[in-house]
Amino acid sequence: MTSLSVEILAADAAEPITSAGNAQLGIAVLAGIAVIVLLITKFKLHAFLALTIGSLALGAFAGAPLADTIKSFTAGLGATVAGVGVLIALGAILGKLLADSGGADQIVDTILARTSGRAMPWAMVLIASVIGLPLFFEVGIVLLIPVVLLVAKRGNYSLMRIGIPALAGLSVMHGLIPPHPGPLVAIDAVGANLGITLALGLVVAIPTVIIAGPVFSRFAARWVDIPAPEKMIPVRPSEELDRRPGFGITVATVLLPVVLMLVKALVDIVVDDPDNGLQKVTDVIGSPLIALLAAVIVALFTLGRAAGFSKERLSSTVEKSLAPIAGVLLIVGAGGGFKQTLIDIGVGQMILDFSKNWSIPALLLAWLIAVAIRLATGSATVATISAAGLVAPLAEGMPAGEVSLLVLAIGAGSLFFSHVNDAGFWLVKEYFGMSVGQTVKTWSVMETIISVVGIGCVLLLSLVI
Repeated sequence: MTSLSVEILAADAAEPITSAGNAQLGIAVLAGIAVIVLLITKFKLHAFLALTIGSLALGAFAGAPLADTIKSFTAGLGATVAGVGVLIALGAILGKLLADSGGADQIVDTILARTSGRAMPWAMVLIASVIGLPLFFEVGIVLLIPVVLLVAKRGNYSLMRIGIPALAGLSVMHGLIPPHPGPLVAIDAVGANLGITLALGLVVAIPTVIIAGPVFSRFAARWVDIPAPEKMIPVRPSEELDRRPGFGITVATVLLPVVLMLVKALVDIVVDDPDNGLQKVTDVIGSPLIALLAAVIVALFTLGRAAGFSKERLSSTVEKSLAPIAGVLLIVGAGGGFKQTLIDIGVGQMILDFSKNWSIPALLLAWLIAVAIRLATGSATVATISAAGLVAPLAEGMPAGEVSLLVLAIGAGSLFFSHVNDAGFWLVKEYFGMSVGQTVKTWSVMETIISVVGIGCVLLLSLVI
């Protein structure tokens, strides 16, 4: 168990709250997911309410007492928020400091000043990947799109040649790399080691983002050749600042939590002695909570104070960073409640019973389940949470490396073919001034490439891990 995991084993180990057979449980799962899908897509209900109602419907279809279903849902919600809520909040604070201080603009401007011509798509991938580490996907888009439009306009580049690599970098970070909410919740659900998952996630992310970004952008630019829309080029956040933090210190601050978590994973593998002094220290400083908290405290000085922020401005920035994540926390928490309801009605054992007779590998099964939920709901986070809850029992007895690959398989599946039921689809469409068809040819195909290449890399890694 990783330090991120929350003790909800009492619920997992208990007898199912219903004595329904596998057939009824299978129907209950499909019906529960169908309720969530319909509420999100047809009735445009917020995902938090849809997951809550879907969890109650799941228990009802499975024949479980309502009181027990409510107990399972609230226990799962509380455990999930306890496990990842603080991490999401710290990530939001770090991202807000990075944006408001001009640190993100400093990274962008420095890289672009040293890049031109054919190297520009690769520069955009690098920018998006570095900035995308601490930022939520939607925040990253809002931050990077102005840069994409400015670069395309001033350098006379194809919008897709510049935009697709940036979107690929953000999307890959969002789906595969903690501390983004989806990977964090999946790690918590299946009991994966965060450090190992982060390391393997980076291994999978590099070839995935190259193929879906700079390589695919060549074809996307031929299929959709449009100029940067003038009306969508807004003022950049740092233009009102007298000064902003330096490039080196900004990059070091952003990468600090990643480095601390990777050091912990490396020491755990090399030393592998819980009583060793070095491992005790790295287990503390490399825990997600301490790593992100350290990065936030450092960022207050290296980003906030370096930009000339007063104490009041820093306090205001932190406060403003927390309000937008309320919805994310509620969705993630409700997803955890849905997952715990799945476990408590006995779906985990049903999956195990069925999978014994299947020739399909567990990693591919996890990917397919995430793909199905992603296509139905349009939410990568909902797909990750739900799929993790369904396949969590398969992680029992798996080596640590394979459990981490299970998380990455779910993450890859959660990115498959974004279409009209995904908010990100419309965000990209409007910012780039494309039609629905053009958005499908570019953004949707790019997301599918990320998903397919991602699971391909995961399956290849499973041969050697």
